[in-house]
Amino acid sequence: MLFVDGVFLYYFLPLFLALYFIAPRRTKEIVLTLASYVFYGWWRPDFVLLMIFSTLVDYTCGRAIGKSQSEGLSGKKFVVISCCMNLGLLAYFKYANFGIESLNAILSQIGMAEVAWTSVILPVGISFYTFQTLSYTVDVYRREAEPVRSFSHFACYVAMFPQLIAGPIVRYRSVAEQLHSRTHSWAKVATGLMIFQAGLVKKVLLADLFGRIADAGFAANELSVLEAWSSALGYTFQIYFDFSGYSDMAIGLGLLMGFRFPINFDRPYISKSITEFWRRWHISLSSFLRDYLYIPLGGNKKGPIRTYVNLGVTMLLGGLWHGAAWTFIVWGAYQGAWLIFERLCGRKTLYASLPAPIQNGLTFIIVICGWVFFRAESLPSALNMLHCMFTPAHGWGLDAIQALDSVEKLAFIVTPLVVWRCRTTQDHARDLKGWWVASISVLFVIAIAALHSAENVPFLYFQF
Repeated sequence: MLFVDGVFLYYFLPLFLALYFIAPRRTKEIVLTLASYVFYGWWRPDFVLLMIFSTLVDYTCGRAIGKSQSEGLSGKKFVVISCCMNLGLLAYFKYANFGIESLNAILSQIGMAEVAWTSVILPVGISFYTFQTLSYTVDVYRREAEPVRSFSHFACYVAMFPQLIAGPIVRYRSVAEQLHSRTHSWAKVATGLMIFQAGLVKKVLLADLFGRIADAGFAANELSVLEAWSSALGYTFQIYFDFSGYSDMAIGLGLLMGFRFPINFDRPYISKSITEFWRRWHISLSSFLRDYLYIPLGGNKKGPIRTYVNLGVTMLLGGLWHGAAWTFIVWGAYQGAWLIFERLCGRKTLYASLPAPIQNGLTFIIVICGWVFFRAESLPSALNMLHCMFTPAHGWGLDAIQALDSVEKLAFIVTPLVVWRCRTTQDHARDLKGWWVASISVLFVIAIAALHSAENVPFLYFQF
C-alpha cells in the first residue's frame, strides 16, 4: 500500500485514525501494530511473516543480551546472532539475484554451464526494518539502550507503518519513551496533517513531474547537451522531492499518533561540499552508516590511511545498500572518492576558499553527476548520459527548452527557489502561518485531483 493510493487515503487512514483515537491508551499500540501488518501485507501477506520472524529474533536477542550483561557477561554471541540473521536476510532477498546473475555472466564468458536459479522477490522495506532491528540489538549490547520488556512495544516499533517501507530509519532508543508514554493533542494532529499534506504535494506535483522529464531522457540514447542536463537535473529534483516528500508524510503521520520521528532532510542541495551534503541528505541513513559501520571500522582514530579506507568502504557499502547493481556500487564509490578527496585536501584548499555560491554550485554539479549513476539502468547508459552532458556529440540542443511544456518550464523556474531559498517543511511546522497553511491546503487539493488522473505513482525509495 502506498501513501498516494486511494485505498490508503480514503479508506485505510480514516478508518485507522478512528480506531486509534477511540481505543483505550493501553490498546493503542496493538491497534497500530495490527494496522501496520495490514498496511505492509496489502501487496504480499506472506512477507508479514518474515517481518514477524525478524521481530521475534531481535526481541529475543535483545532480552538475552540484557540478561547476560546483568550476569557479568558480554552477550556478544547474541548480537552476532542478530547481525547474522539481519544481514543474512538482506543478502538473500536483496543480493542473491545479483550474485547469481554476475556469476552466470562470468561462467558464460568462460564457456561453463550457468547456475539454475529462480529469481527471489524483494520484500518491500526490508532494508529499512532490518537496519532498525539491528540497531536495537547493537545499542543494547553497547548499553546505549535498555532491553525492551514488552514484545508488543517492540513489535509496534518494528511494524509502525508511517516509516516502515521507506524510512526514516528510526532507532529504538529515540522512540522508546514514546512507546511507553506519549501525548496526543489537537495541535499535534493539526501540525501532523499539514506536514503530511506538504509531503504529498512535494511528491505528486514536483517529484512526479520531474520524473517524467528524467524518464524520457534516460530512455534515449542520443541527447543534446541541454537535453542531457535537463534529464539529469530532472532526476536530481525528482529523487529529492520523492524521498523528502515521503519522509514528510511519515513524520506527519507519526505526529498524528503522538510520535516525533527524526528529520531526514535538511536542505541538502545548499551544501558547499560533499561532506556537508551527507550531513543533510537522508540523515537517518548517514548517521546509521557512521555509527554502525564507519566508527566500528575505526573511524578517523587510526591514522589518515585507515580513515580513507573506512570512508571508502562505508560509502561503497552504502551504495550497495541502495540496490544490487553495479550502478549503485559505482555511485557509492564515487561518493566515497569525493569524501576522501575532501578529507585529503583539508580546509585550506582552493575549493574551500572559493566564494560560497561557487562552492555550492560545484558541489551541486558533483551531486548531479553522481545521480546519473544512481538512475541509469546500466553503467554504459550512465557513461553515455555523462558523455552527452559534457560533449556536444549530438548538438547543444538550444531548442530543448522549447520542447518543455509550460508547466515543466514553470517547475524549473520555481523549484530552485524552493530548494535554495525556502524554509523547510519542518521549519514551517514549528510556527504555522496562515498563508502557509492556506497555500499547502490549496496545493494538496490540486495534488489529490492530479492523483485521480495519474496511471502509476510509485515511490523511488520503495525499491531500496
